[in-house]
Amino acid sequence: MTLVSILRRTTRRCLAAGAGALLALGGAVGAQERPGVRVGLLYGERDAKPGILVLPVAGAGGDSVRAILARDLDFGDRVAVLPASATLGAPAAGAALNYALAARLGARGVVQATLRGAQLEVVLHDVAQRKVVDRTAYPLPAPANGAAWRRALHVASDALEEVITGTKGIAATRVAFVHEGRIWAIDSDGANAAPVAGTRAVSPAWSPAGDALAYAELEAAGSSIRVADLRGGSRVVVPPQGLNVSPAWAPDGRGIAYAHGMDLGTDLWLAPAGGGRGVRIALGRGSDNTSPTFSPDGQRIAFTSGRAGKPDVYIADADGTNVDALAALSRDGADYRASPDWSPDGRAIAFQARLDGRFQVMVATLRDRAVTQLTREGVNEDPSWAPDARHVVVASTRSGQRQLWVVDTESGRARQLTRLAGARLPAWSPRLPR
Repeated sequence: MTLVSILRRTTRRCLAAGAGALLALGGAVGAQERPGVRVGLLYGERDAKPGILVLPVAGAGGDSVRAILARDLDFGDRVAVLPASATLGAPAAGAALNYALAARLGARGVVQATLRGAQLEVVLHDVAQRKVVDRTAYPLPAPANGAAWRRALHVASDALEEVITGTKGIAATRVAFVHEGRIWAIDSDGANAAPVAGTRAVSPAWSPAGDALAYAELEAAGSSIRVADLRGGSRVVVPPQGLNVSPAWAPDGRGIAYAHGMDLGTDLWLAPAGGGRGVRIALGRGSDNTSPTFSPDGQRIAFTSGRAGKPDVYIADADGTNVDALAALSRDGADYRASPDWSPDGRAIAFQARLDGRFQVMVATLRDRAVTQLTREGVNEDPSWAPDARHVVVASTRSGQRQLWVVDTESGRARQLTRLAGARLPAWSPRLPR
């Protein structure tokens, strides 16, 4: 088998709270500390989302503030953001919110944001208890609508979602992907798309700290594994000797697993993140083993392997021992499974499977190995989990051209993330440093 054929076969990925949850609301006085005893309010109907009303925001940029906060909460899929009301506005200074009207509008919580110079004060009202339960101030870096300004609003949205639902939002995260040979990054709401690394790059992977991206760079001598520090600078971790693709960081950030291929097959290796001699962690024995992904505790690894004659997803201990097929008992009819990604909560693995000649994204639970089909429209590949372990980003042709879409694994709701034809190979960041 030639190196070219290996590249074609092994880089498809490179080239191609719940029911009865509580509305947890708690006291806070500042962005850095949130003291007080939390109170829990039942959602009401089983599985119902709490209605949240985001009030209009006065001042220059106020409309953008309200729109971003409301959209972030909506994209989290855990609350029902109510339409803006012409009859309920922000109360005057010293006055109380009209809680009776808010209740008639279906609101369980009301978000009141106020621009105060270079700060945004966000107040959360509990409608049933008729009181303020959270008040936090966030710095707003200039200029308005700039990347840092928008990020500050995403941070506020994520904190609101955590107070309301008990789960921190994912608005202040980013998605890396490949477009026209470069690694790009985009905000989780689809804003601020820009190239960040590479010239002939594939397979982006975020570091656990969210401050760097590993990727494969295609070169004349093969392909290398590189790391781009998002604060500036880059380094070679694995030199371009043969095929080196699909890097994946170990959860402790000290190592990077990757697939290394020569004419006799492709094996998984683990190299120090700072560079140095790697060690083999899977024996391909003439087969191709690619696309590693670690369990959150770093004890196990999932990967794609053709060891049984066709590509399938396997799980092994982190040293490559105790290998077994993830979906061996599945009746999904798939003849090709690949590109696994382990969920951040450790409970599931998403992967792509070929059904009736088209790839779709599947999710397998680790407890019982039950497999669920997540996508059906168009061709859908290369899933990557958000840090909330609920949403995945996929490369999809459902709009007629390949773009990135975010899919809620609980409701199936999908939204388009990119507007760049040919966007592919997404990787969702962890929660990013502030």
